[in-house]
Amino acid sequence: MPPAAAGGASTLPWAPAHNPWLIASVVALSAFMEMLDASIANVALPHMAGSLSSSNDEATWILTSYLVANAIILPLSGWISNTIGRKKYFMLSLLLFTISSVLCGLAPSLSAIIIFRVMQGAGGGGLQPVAQAILADTFPQSKRGQAFALYGITTVLAPIIGPTLGGWITDNYSWRWIFFINIPVGILALFLAVQLVEDPPYLRRLARALVKIDYIGIGLLAIGIAALQVMLDKGQEDDWFGSHFILTLAVIAGVTLVALFFWEWFHDHPVIDVRLFKHFNFLTSNLMMFGFGVMMFGTLVMMPLYLQTLMGYTAEAAGLVLSFGGLFLLMELPMVGRLLGKVQARRLVHVGWALMAIGMWYSTWHMDTLISFSAASWIRVLQVLGLPLLFVPLTTVVYVGLPAEKNNAISALINFMRNIGMSFGTSIVTTILARRAQFHQQVLVSHLTPGNVYSTEALHRLTQALFHAGLSATDALNQAYARVYRALIVQSVSLAYIDAYHVFAVAAAILFLLSFFLKKNEPRAPSGPME
Repeated sequence: MPPAAAGGASTLPWAPAHNPWLIASVVALSAFMEMLDASIANVALPHMAGSLSSSNDEATWILTSYLVANAIILPLSGWISNTIGRKKYFMLSLLLFTISSVLCGLAPSLSAIIIFRVMQGAGGGGLQPVAQAILADTFPQSKRGQAFALYGITTVLAPIIGPTLGGWITDNYSWRWIFFINIPVGILALFLAVQLVEDPPYLRRLARALVKIDYIGIGLLAIGIAALQVMLDKGQEDDWFGSHFILTLAVIAGVTLVALFFWEWFHDHPVIDVRLFKHFNFLTSNLMMFGFGVMMFGTLVMMPLYLQTLMGYTAEAAGLVLSFGGLFLLMELPMVGRLLGKVQARRLVHVGWALMAIGMWYSTWHMDTLISFSAASWIRVLQVLGLPLLFVPLTTVVYVGLPAEKNNAISALINFMRNIGMSFGTSIVTTILARRAQFHQQVLVSHLTPGNVYSTEALHRLTQALFHAGLSATDALNQAYARVYRALIVQSVSLAYIDAYHVFAVAAAILFLLSFFLKKNEPRAPSGPME
C-alpha cells in the first residue's frame, strides 16, 4: 500500500458496519416506547387505584416513583455508558424496562407496582440519552439533523399519543395492558440492538479504562434529584412552602444539588461532567432545552384540561384536538431535519422561539369557552408549530465545539434538562391555574353586589326566565344564583388559563433573545475522525 493511502486510511472517520438508518430506527423505537410509557399511565390512574384498593392520592405515587427513578438515572447515563460500554448499557436498560413492564402489569398491590415502576423508571432513564448519543456517533454532522428529526418524533409525539392511547386501552381492555404492550416492542428492540448497535473505538477504549466510582457524587445526585422531583410533583397538592414536607424537600434539594455541582467540578472522575457548563454554548442550549420541556409539557397539560373541565369535551375528543397538532408535527419534523443540512441550527432556533411566542400570545386572545372544535385544533397547531424548530436544532447545536468523547455526557445532561423542564412545566401550570383562578374569582365576586346595576339586572332576568320555565319563585332565585356563580367560576378558571399562556409567551420571547448567543455551526461540515 502506498504511504499516502496508508496514512489516509488512519484518518477516515469511524462508521458503523450496518446501515445508520436501521440503527436510528431501533434506538428511536426504544426511546418512543419509554416516552410513551411515561405519559400513558396518567389517564389510567383512577382505574389502578380502584383495582389495587388505594385512594387516588396514594395512586399518584405510581407516577411519582417512575419520574424519580427516571430523573436520577438520566444524568448518570453518560457515566454508566463510558464505564461499561454504551451498547451493553443500552441493552441492559431495554431488558430492565421490558421485564419491569411485565411485573407492573402483574402487580397484585400498590406497594408492588410502585417498586416495579421504580425499576421501570431506572431502565427507561437510560434509553433516551443513550439513543441520542448513538445517533450523534452513528451519523456524520451533515446528516445528524435528519437523524435527530427521527428521534424528535419520539420525544414530541409520544406524550401527545400517550394519554389518548392509555385511555382507549383502559376503557376497552384493562389498565394492565398499558404495560403489557411494551413486551413485544421491547423484545424486538433488544434483538435488533444486539444485531445492529456497536460502540465506536473511543468508547471501547474508555470502557476498558479503570474507572473509580464516585460514591459521594452518586449519593448527592440521588438524594437531590429525588427530593426535587417529589417536591415538583406534590408541591401544589400540599400548598408548596406552606407545607413543612415540601419546605424540607426544597432545602434538601437545594443543599445537595449545590454541593453536587461543586463536588463534581473538582472531582477527578465525576459521574456528571458539570464542567461542560463552562462552555457558554452548552449552557445556553441546556437552558433553552429546559424551557422547551416546560412549554411542551405545560401546554400539553393545559389544552386537554381546558377542553374537558370548561367545555365538557370527552377525553377522546380532547385527544383528537391534540392529535391534530401532532399530525402537523409529524409532517414538520422531517423537513426540519433536511433544513439542518443547509441552514445553521441557531437560525432555526430563532424561528422556533418566535413561533412559540406568537402561538402563546395568540392563545391569550382566542381561548374562550365558545371556541369550536376546529378553532381549538388550529390554536393547538399554532402552539406546537415551533417545537420541531427547537428540539431538533437544539439537540444538534449542543454538540458544537465539543469532542466526540463527551457525546454520552452531553446527551445525558440535555435529556435531563428537558425532562426536568417537563416536571417544572406541569408544576408551573397547576400552580398558576389554582392561584390565578382564586384571584380572578375574588375580583369578579367584588362586582356581584346589589349596587352593581348590570349584575342585578342579569340576575333578575335569569330568575324571571327560570320562573316562567316552571320553577317556583324561590327555586328560580336559587337556581339563578347557582348558575351565575357557576358562570363566574368558569370565567375565573378561563382567565387563569389565559394568564398561564401570557407567562409562556413572555418566556418564549426572552428565550428568543437568548438564542442569538448560540454558537454558529457549519451545516455541511464533514465529520472529524473517530478513532
